[in-house]
Amino acid sequence: MALFLKAAQEEGICVEYSVAYYRTYPRSKLEKVANVIRRSTARVIVAFASIGDMRFLLEELSKPPSPRLQWIGYASWITHSEFLRYNMCTGAIGFGIPRSVIPGFREFLLETSPSQALKSPILKEFWESSFNCSLKGRTEGVRDCDGREDIRALQNPYTDTSQLRYSNLVYKAAYAIAHALHGVVCNDTQCDKTTKFAQWQILDQLKRVNFTTKNGYQVNFDSNGDPVAVYELTNWQFKKDGALDFVPVGYYDASRPRGQEIGISGVISWVGGQTEVPLSVCSESCPPGTRKAVQKGRPVCCYDCIPCAEGEISNKTDSLDCVHCPPDFWPNAKQDSCLPKSVEFLSWDDTLAIILTVFSITGAFMSVCVGGVFYKHRMSPIVRANNSELSFLLLFSLTLCFLCSLTFIGRPSEWSCMLRHTAFGITFVLCISCVLGKTLVVLMAFRATLPGSNVMKWFGPPQQRLSVLAFTLTQAIICMIWLKVSPPFPFKNLKLYKDKIILECHLGSSIGFWAVLGYIGLLAVLCFVLAFLARKLPDNFNEAKFITFSMLIFCAVWITFIPAYVSSPGKFTVAVEIFAILASSFGLIICIFAPKFFIIVFRPVKNTKKHLMGKVPSKAL
Repeated sequence: MALFLKAAQEEGICVEYSVAYYRTYPRSKLEKVANVIRRSTARVIVAFASIGDMRFLLEELSKPPSPRLQWIGYASWITHSEFLRYNMCTGAIGFGIPRSVIPGFREFLLETSPSQALKSPILKEFWESSFNCSLKGRTEGVRDCDGREDIRALQNPYTDTSQLRYSNLVYKAAYAIAHALHGVVCNDTQCDKTTKFAQWQILDQLKRVNFTTKNGYQVNFDSNGDPVAVYELTNWQFKKDGALDFVPVGYYDASRPRGQEIGISGVISWVGGQTEVPLSVCSESCPPGTRKAVQKGRPVCCYDCIPCAEGEISNKTDSLDCVHCPPDFWPNAKQDSCLPKSVEFLSWDDTLAIILTVFSITGAFMSVCVGGVFYKHRMSPIVRANNSELSFLLLFSLTLCFLCSLTFIGRPSEWSCMLRHTAFGITFVLCISCVLGKTLVVLMAFRATLPGSNVMKWFGPPQQRLSVLAFTLTQAIICMIWLKVSPPFPFKNLKLYKDKIILECHLGSSIGFWAVLGYIGLLAVLCFVLAFLARKLPDNFNEAKFITFSMLIFCAVWITFIPAYVSSPGKFTVAVEIFAILASSFGLIICIFAPKFFIIVFRPVKNTKKHLMGKVPSKAL
């Protein structure tokens, strides 16, 4: 058994258990061994046991439930006819002593007479038990043998010489001894039977014998004193009459060239009568996408198939470990190969991008249309009274604000990442600067009506242009510093989603981004405060209340933008930023210019100096 376990390990065969049993052990040991066999997952069992031990074991296993096993037998029992009554061993296979026919042996046995049998205690016992008679006539209750017994009529193992195995070994051994004796007492010319010899001389001659028996077996010995190993591969198969029998299906001959010692000469019937080699594994092979995990306390061939963890694959059967996919790859559904991660960004063909693009172009078109109407009616009182120069500049900046949102759509690149944030920051400061300038003009215009006030000389057109330029230039300097120190750049976000890559613009310097956004917020708050202070000035001339409402919307949008921007995943982060740009821009153009546009186009009668000066009765309006 130790040699078998070593050979099995070298051949990669996994042995689930190895138990020992001897017929003198208590019955509890036998039951324990039988239960080990029944409970095991192994379907092939190799039994190295003597006839007596095997008899007890098979008797115990024949009790229900009888396991369906593929038995591999040892030479001592695999060809023993007594065991053919155990049908559960159907398909058993093993190497045994070759069967043979000894010439003249059957005839010799059948010529035995009562007188010959009487001379041999063994033959005497055989004769009396076979014919149920007494050769000496001294046994009470048993008839005397009368000489008419016919040994040829018997049907028992004695007369069956077709399964001679060990008898043939005795036959060859007897002839080997005879040849050795002949070599000692005979020379080339004559034999002297009176020659004295020592035992070592017989042994020396025995080592050199080389002859062939009458039934065709070669007899000789190697340097170790061993004969050539020749075995018959025996298979237990059912015959046509339904009886179980030994069928030779192959051989082992050590005298053949290396690698050709074993040969198959017949069809092997395995357990259950199947012709395919039975599969006996403790655990089925682990398919790709899983790994092997050895079961505690069991052999290495007993394992569980554990699915690979998230982000890992195994592309081989019976993999011991799973491997991580590269950062830009993700396992397929079966987890047996890594596929490139899908790249996500707000592309032009995305439905959300198309909607935002439509709103962006619509806003820009609205700004251009309003600018065209204002330019056409630039000499009208309502346009001149609301600071036409800043109004046109504001409409121009709003057009840029609407269009700059388009830079956020598409695959991020180095230039687009730098352009989208700087363009957004500068255009919005230009826009808020114009609104702030309009608010200051409105506020100062009413203060100038106070006696002795000459404040308007500090808020004329040159000063307005200069203030807008100064505010915008400050933002441009902030953007330039940002781009110089740590500009935005394209970035593959691998952490947000495990199975896809978010392609986005990294801010570079977060301080630069929040400085740009904070500066816009500062101007917006300042504009809101000034417009709020001027909200109670005369209605017909005052647009401060519209600016107040527009700044209220603007600040609300961007205050809401901050948490939405931080919490939005993937491409929706960009969408939130575009939405904030469009919402605040629409708020400005609708609140500031919609009332004036409506009067110019649909109520031209109100576009008069008297109406603006409040000299028309309200009921006439």
